[in-house]
Amino acid sequence: MAQLDHLQLIRARVPIARRKTGGGGAPPGRGGGHGGALQTKTQAAVAEQRAAKPAAFVDPSLLLRVQVEGHIAESEWEKLGLSVVSSDADRTVLLFSSTGDLTEFVDRLGKFDAPPANPGQKNPNYAGLVGRIDEIGWLAPRDRLGPKIRAEGFTEAEDLQDDVRYVLDIELWEFGIRARREAKVAEIEQFLIAQGGAVYDTYIGPSITVMRVEATGRGIRPLLGVPEVAVIDLPPEPDLTAQPMVALEASGVPSVRSPADGAPVIGVLDSGVNDHPLLDGLIVGHYLGEGIADSADVWGHGTSVAGTALFGDLRDAIPTGALEPVGRLAVAKVVGDNGRFPDRRTVPNLMDSAIRTLHTDQGCRLFVLSLGDTNANLPQGRVGPWAATLDALARELDVLIVVSAGNRGRPRPFRSATSEELVTVYPTYLLEPENRLAEPAGAANVLTVGAVAGGTGLDARHERDANVRPITREWGEPSPFTRVGPGAGGARKPDVVDLGGTVVFDVPSISLTGAPHLPAAGVITLNHRYTEQFLTAAGGTSFAAPLLIRKAAQLLRRMPNASANLLRALLVGAARSPDAFERRLAAMSATERVRIGGNGVVDPIRAAYSDEHRVVLYAEDALEMDQFAVYRLPIPPEFRTGGARTIRVSLSYDPPVRRTRSDYLGTKMDFRLLRGIDEAELFEHFRERDKALEGAAPDVPERFKCKLQPGSDERASNTLQTASITFKRDTNYYGEVYYLVVRCLSHWALDQVLDQRFAVVVELEHQPEIRIYNRVRERVQVRA
Repeated sequence: MAQLDHLQLIRARVPIARRKTGGGGAPPGRGGGHGGALQTKTQAAVAEQRAAKPAAFVDPSLLLRVQVEGHIAESEWEKLGLSVVSSDADRTVLLFSSTGDLTEFVDRLGKFDAPPANPGQKNPNYAGLVGRIDEIGWLAPRDRLGPKIRAEGFTEAEDLQDDVRYVLDIELWEFGIRARREAKVAEIEQFLIAQGGAVYDTYIGPSITVMRVEATGRGIRPLLGVPEVAVIDLPPEPDLTAQPMVALEASGVPSVRSPADGAPVIGVLDSGVNDHPLLDGLIVGHYLGEGIADSADVWGHGTSVAGTALFGDLRDAIPTGALEPVGRLAVAKVVGDNGRFPDRRTVPNLMDSAIRTLHTDQGCRLFVLSLGDTNANLPQGRVGPWAATLDALARELDVLIVVSAGNRGRPRPFRSATSEELVTVYPTYLLEPENRLAEPAGAANVLTVGAVAGGTGLDARHERDANVRPITREWGEPSPFTRVGPGAGGARKPDVVDLGGTVVFDVPSISLTGAPHLPAAGVITLNHRYTEQFLTAAGGTSFAAPLLIRKAAQLLRRMPNASANLLRALLVGAARSPDAFERRLAAMSATERVRIGGNGVVDPIRAAYSDEHRVVLYAEDALEMDQFAVYRLPIPPEFRTGGARTIRVSLSYDPPVRRTRSDYLGTKMDFRLLRGIDEAELFEHFRERDKALEGAAPDVPERFKCKLQPGSDERASNTLQTASITFKRDTNYYGEVYYLVVRCLSHWALDQVLDQRFAVVVELEHQPEIRIYNRVRERVQVRA
């Protein structure tokens, strides 16, 4: 195996030419009286919410719900003293005013109907603003009831009963700086205490503010009329199933080797980890969530996850003769002995404290989170505070967080009339809307892992048993319970998949059965009650995630200074969709297959090493907003001919995020691969220019563009992108150097981000018999 080498940077921090994103074309034509009608609606919205606001809240703040056609820049609203706190894909914008002064806004609405201010003016006054507004309204109290509590039948504020006490999460809009949000939290707390309620916990992050409260319906209802309140909802609940005890032979378990010096420490956020004999000396630290008394894994999930993270599937590890842990463990018990999060702690605060503590005290840079809230009921493309918190932590701390996609329940989890039908309608039911990713798996800066099966799930005793019907046939087909994308903002999720097991249809019980009852249907791992049973079988995306974190630890052990972005790029660049997956899903579109299987299963050897016929080059860097960098990619003669050969490019970056925006990512990045072009011509095409003085940028002929798949539009919403192109004809004409252009495009975070960190990985792969590694390396070293 050969080492990985660095890409050569030609020039970076060059200002990029941007398309103008003004008003999105001419404003729609409006009939007379449009401005006056909007004035009336604005006045009604103000009156309604002032009537709904509790008397105890004396500040004049207001919130308007505006439906627009086309695009109105945030700066235009800011000129009127209005801040955008939320935007949706349907062009609904929520505008916040801390002063309640709408004078300038209402004045412009009125002037829209007045005669044009200037002679020869074609459009009405302020047509670019007022002409794009369709409707103006307000958020009624019922609109602040979150999706989880609505699913429980609470659709109106009056459904909250006067004397019934509720434990709820109150989330605030990002309406101002931290000090202003802290002040509003204090005001809400004072109000609740006066109503006989209590505030148990508060989390105030970069863009998330969440309070965990307990109060009667009488105390909660008035808060649904407070403009700063975004949503009031039931707290998240982890999707954990206690594992039943099933006998499994433990004879022949070999000894455990000591991990190498400097081996990575993996942070496990779960139900705790017990002192299993195979973990002796491997747990280096514990963190207990507030209200959790001790570190014991009573529920019985965390020990199995931890064992999988260190050893992988013991079915494969035991025959090797010795168990080699990939690293050590630091354990955060964030789920109590009842399988629930602590009642008096917000999940964002719980996650923030656990990850920061393990990162600071134990040096954890890898975290696995096999937990998810399958009842979050978030709209497609949206994520909750939990996901946004993980994204912020991954960016701030430069850590890799691996999250399971979540599982669909049993025994009748789908729209199919009976469990029996799953045998015949698999895998199409996986795309049902109810099977979307569990929260927080849609997060952008984490690595989301779905599950594939290891086979039929049957062993020798079922060889002739007609009462048990398998759903999957081969290793690599999607697990019947895995959840599917997309993620935040329509991102392609999950990122990858790994072994999570399968289920079978049991005819006598008319139900689905899997691990641990059928060990062949799952992963073999540690049992939390090891004195009664040493090992167990387990299934679900909960075990695909630790298998992936193990691969990440192998990579970090080889490259200890790698950033989280580089780890993500190397891992996804080494992922391939299993042949069995492609065969079973052949009738689906490419987009549908990606929603289920992401980029495929990671090959850890491919991620960490080059081969004689396959070269991996990488770079870690940062770019300012609206700048680009160019990397020179050497193409030796052997790679320009000789049959099918592939170039694969993978990019990872970690932008700031806002969960209330349809444009969740604060910055965006992309890449282009060009060939046969002069360097000077390349820079002339991409650089920023004054068109009045210099004219338009020169076009790049289509033949010089490498048509990577998926295309740039398909991967634009992802912080982790990979695309490839395969050549079958000779390409000598295009020369010995290709150029990789990486662009950083400003978004709403223009004023918040100085440099956007990223990592890019390029893999050149030829036929196994054609050696290119040394030829590429020679050219990299010569130009270095």
